[in-house]
Amino acid sequence: MAGEANIIITNGKVLTMSPHDQRAQAVAIVGQRIAAVGGEDCVAKLRGPNTRIIDARGCTVMPGFVESHMHLFPGAATLGQLSLEDVSGLDAFIAAARAYDSAHPGEHMLIGRQANYTMIGEKEPISRHHLDRAISHRPFAIVAPDAHTVWANTMALEMAGLLHGRNVGIGSEVVMGEDGLATGELREWGAMEPVFALSPTAGRDNLGLTSGRDPVPMPSPAERAADIGVLQKGLDYCARLGITSIHNMDGNLYQLELLDEIHKAGGLHCRVEIPFHLRPERSIDALEEASEMQRRFSSDMLHSGRVKIFMDGVLDSWTAFVLDGYPDRPETVGAPLFTADQFNAIVIDCDRRGLQISVHAIGDAAVRRTLDGYEAGRRTVGPRDSRHRIEHIEIIDPADIPRLRELGVIASMQPLHAAGSHCFPLEPTLTRIGPKMPFAYPWQTLRNAGARMIFSSDWPVSPVDPMKSIKAALTRELLDPAYPDQRQTLMDTLASYTREGAYAEFMDDRKGQLKPGMLADMVVLTADIETTPPEEIDRIEVATTICDGRITFER
Repeated sequence: MAGEANIIITNGKVLTMSPHDQRAQAVAIVGQRIAAVGGEDCVAKLRGPNTRIIDARGCTVMPGFVESHMHLFPGAATLGQLSLEDVSGLDAFIAAARAYDSAHPGEHMLIGRQANYTMIGEKEPISRHHLDRAISHRPFAIVAPDAHTVWANTMALEMAGLLHGRNVGIGSEVVMGEDGLATGELREWGAMEPVFALSPTAGRDNLGLTSGRDPVPMPSPAERAADIGVLQKGLDYCARLGITSIHNMDGNLYQLELLDEIHKAGGLHCRVEIPFHLRPERSIDALEEASEMQRRFSSDMLHSGRVKIFMDGVLDSWTAFVLDGYPDRPETVGAPLFTADQFNAIVIDCDRRGLQISVHAIGDAAVRRTLDGYEAGRRTVGPRDSRHRIEHIEIIDPADIPRLRELGVIASMQPLHAAGSHCFPLEPTLTRIGPKMPFAYPWQTLRNAGARMIFSSDWPVSPVDPMKSIKAALTRELLDPAYPDQRQTLMDTLASYTREGAYAEFMDDRKGQLKPGMLADMVVLTADIETTPPEEIDRIEVATTICDGRITFER
């Protein structure tokens, strides 16, 4: 690739993430592509009077991070919301909520995030009464770290039409108290959506999760501009953390159109893939919308072509679909959102359309049903390079471990989600998993079995900063000496955040590695990640982010 480089990075510890020629000292960029990777002499010939020189100061230079599972619109909306991550006890909760209330007098509704299930106490479930004691004069809701449970105060429940209970669809529940009124606990999206509709965005940020549909009525020009502002804030935040590609896990056409406007205005600082979200209440004919989204959006910067499905819920609310019942509720196996026949038909139709599928499956029964469906698709349509995915896989039955490699299924995992790690306390998750703990969060077990693996955060469920996830992957605590050690090596972890992420979206021929001809997506860190102790990796920051040959963040 000839021509004067617009950017040259020198004096770096370059990790190309290529299986060959893994290290270099310098990188040259011409336009949107990498022109040269190698020693200082290799790039010197491309230096011209207008070349921007970036001195990496002996720090790591590597491909930009591919965030393979996140929720951009909801995550961006949380950036200004109340964080309850380190709050414990009723008094601390009330103080934090009232301080936030005082600091935000003009907002109609207040939302708090990262509220642990045991925030009030291990023996005292959160209820609307706790929220009422903190804020009762306007609607107020708090969201669990897994984002599958919300607790709302009485005013929010009344305004949402939930206080006296309501049918909220398959797999969702308004938990009712002995007094015949809602306790305030809302499980899964069908129950949560009416409360989110009270928020400043009128729930538009969550539509890609709750229904997968576009707003009705369509937003006014002012509302649309506000939504674009929220998304832009999220994109800028991701670029600041070295993220150059996003696999979004909720989607609708509205999000694609907003991001397209941002792209045309020059503000799309990350490549974004938006899926079509198929909810169980919709018919299989809705997959034509997925195909239409794929036809309309297919550029390297913004594209579609994947179908997102929830097979179950989460462990902490007993909504994950498990094989044998929960240790503390043996009669409960969770809430599968699709029957086997329904899901098999969806896979077959997606395979015929050439669509990729990613399925949220946390319980071992949900994982098995998903694998069975993928196998049914191969059996009916024939083998193809589908790169279907399973998101989370928090528990897997040993018999299903080899099936991921056999079926070519990608394991999409979140290092920060392991119980007792860096974001979530051990309880109540440890109790929910019980004797299956050796097969929980099985990163290395699946890797050893030959599964391809990608890493991510599930933002806003856990922090989107890749450094926090990398640290979690390398330093996971071994809860019992008899359990398999699931800790990851640094290079495997970085591969799961770069090269493998690119593979998962069929772009491994264009990104995920630093090689001549590849798209110029890369990050310069503030330290040498290979010589940084694993427990200190989260102190590393991003010095420069480059996406599509453009500097999208500079410290």
